[in-house]
Amino acid sequence: MRFAFKTSPQNTAWRDLLAVWQAADNIDIFESGWTFDHFYPIFSDPTGPCLEGWTTLTALAQATKRLRVGVLVTGIHYRHPAVLANMAAALDIISDGRLELGIGAGWNEEESGAYGIELGSIKERFDRFEEACEVLISLLTKESTTFDGKYYQLKDARNEPKGPQQPHPPICIGGSGEKRTLPLTARYADHWNFAGGTPEEFARKRDVLAARCADIGRDPKEITLSSHVRLEPDLDYGKVIDEAAGLGNEGLDLAIVYLPPPHTPAVLEPLAEAIRDSGLLTRN
Repeated sequence: MRFAFKTSPQNTAWRDLLAVWQAADNIDIFESGWTFDHFYPIFSDPTGPCLEGWTTLTALAQATKRLRVGVLVTGIHYRHPAVLANMAAALDIISDGRLELGIGAGWNEEESGAYGIELGSIKERFDRFEEACEVLISLLTKESTTFDGKYYQLKDARNEPKGPQQPHPPICIGGSGEKRTLPLTARYADHWNFAGGTPEEFARKRDVLAARCADIGRDPKEITLSSHVRLEPDLDYGKVIDEAAGLGNEGLDLAIVYLPPPHTPAVLEPLAEAIRDSGLLTRN
């Protein structure tokens, strides 16, 4: 099993966030760092502070050298996929090929409604998301893209220069919906993120994803399986290890540890030490 961390850029200060990432960049236990894509804090006071995820990630990429970097995950309805493709290519270049491109259909009604950004019904969200996946991959891989969909229309569209990762930065799709999310993950993603839950829930969704891969003749082993594992404010590192181990028993590849705000680098070494002592790093 491998490990990463996530710092939601909410209810925090930039200097604290930066300190965590710069410290983690020097701890090889953590292979990647992630932000999120929301404009209001989630699951807390929505009037609190929240830094924009992609801008924050770009600054953190410049402030680090080793960590892979990503937004877990980008709400596709917030940005036209042609704009997002250009952003992704630029950040892949800026980070010297360290970008992980996390995307999802979007869900937050509060901030979408406040900004007048159309979210739509569940069906509309996923129809739009499927088109966006096609547009993104085409713009990140082809010289030009023409696309005539319900939500997006492109004519001889270009995206240059492209990033160093070929054929494109790894695409991570987040979510567990069996009707749309997991089939789209099987078709388009290199990485699937389970939002978090019991090992039994994870195993069931894993099996659904494997079945959808079989439907299209894809080897499910081509897809990295990750899950959020939360470090709560009480800093119970043992609980993190227990949750990761339970998921690891069901085939989890990457545990992404959600760090609690206010952010401080002081949590990183104790967390890394607990991971080293757990034996999970050497598990097959």
